[in-house]
Amino acid sequence: MRILGIETSCDETAAAVVEDGTTILSSVVASQLDTHGKYGGVVPELASREHLRAIVPVVREALDSAKTCLGDLAAIAVTAGPGLAGALLVGITYAKALSFARGIPLIGINHIEGHIHAVLLEATREGRAIAYPAVALVASGGHTHLFEVREGFAYRLLGKTRDDAAGEAYDKVAKLLGFSYPGGPVIDRLAPLGNPHAVRFTPARMKGNPLDFSFSGLKTAVLRWVEGHDLAGEIERRRELLRSTPRPSVAQWMAVTPRRTLDLLASFQRTVIDELLRRAAAAAEKIGAETLIVSGGVASNSGLRAAAAEAGLPYAVLFPSPDLATDNAAMIAAAAFPRLMRRERDDFSLAAQANLPLA
Repeated sequence: MRILGIETSCDETAAAVVEDGTTILSSVVASQLDTHGKYGGVVPELASREHLRAIVPVVREALDSAKTCLGDLAAIAVTAGPGLAGALLVGITYAKALSFARGIPLIGINHIEGHIHAVLLEATREGRAIAYPAVALVASGGHTHLFEVREGFAYRLLGKTRDDAAGEAYDKVAKLLGFSYPGGPVIDRLAPLGNPHAVRFTPARMKGNPLDFSFSGLKTAVLRWVEGHDLAGEIERRRELLRSTPRPSVAQWMAVTPRRTLDLLASFQRTVIDELLRRAAAAAEKIGAETLIVSGGVASNSGLRAAAAEAGLPYAVLFPSPDLATDNAAMIAAAAFPRLMRRERDDFSLAAQANLPLA
């Protein structure tokens, strides 16, 4: 049973064909990095415009690569939220048009659930059974959530960020220091070159729900450190490098980044990773979890993966492969498969929901 997945929640136009919920026949992603990079973040209006340009050729390429025609599809799955409303609308409208024209069932999928299924897809494909209950940590540029996952794909929110998402904190710190967008990959490559204990940051203490996250205080602490160390000159040199070289190498970044800033980056990354894993472990202990699932763009971070492996946690810790950690449509198609088997469908009233909850 083949499902066409369509994902347009933010700045990636993606389409994929997945068979029986586990076999990825094709996965195509059109990045908007060059469009948004010069602004240091995603511009919603530009994202919607780029989705309009890319959606038809991306879906066509996904179908062609999978050697699949519309008549072969059992369903069309599309991200309904959360995300940028205008961006979501492009994918939903196109999915509805295909569904209407060919009479193919339509299934709206929560983007966060898609990230969880990115891990489940690979585990099932490799013959690994997931032990439940599980805790899912979904960390990206737009989300930092902890969910309890029960067998049968039932979810309960355990904690979430009260301000910036983890990936958003990476992007803002990188922009502050004159590095390129997105900031996560740049900081992850440079952090191992610094001392992670050189700059002391105070962990966030949450009133109310101790499983909630907060990264705005950490971001402000970095700003105060920068203001106290007169980095204007080196920040301008990095911006000049970006103007001449859109995607600098690690060696090029190192040439304009002194040791003290490398120490800052290492200390920042260590603090973010500690916050993520500390609360994920607390959530797992709270519900007696048998598995920890880590997904979302931040799951690509090599420091996070290494720290999780070294933590000696008493349960399985599962990450997706890097190409499935960031936004993609294969995870959307995979998340739709259980709903298809339960004969669940959406009608043409399916709407874009920027703040769609997962419950």
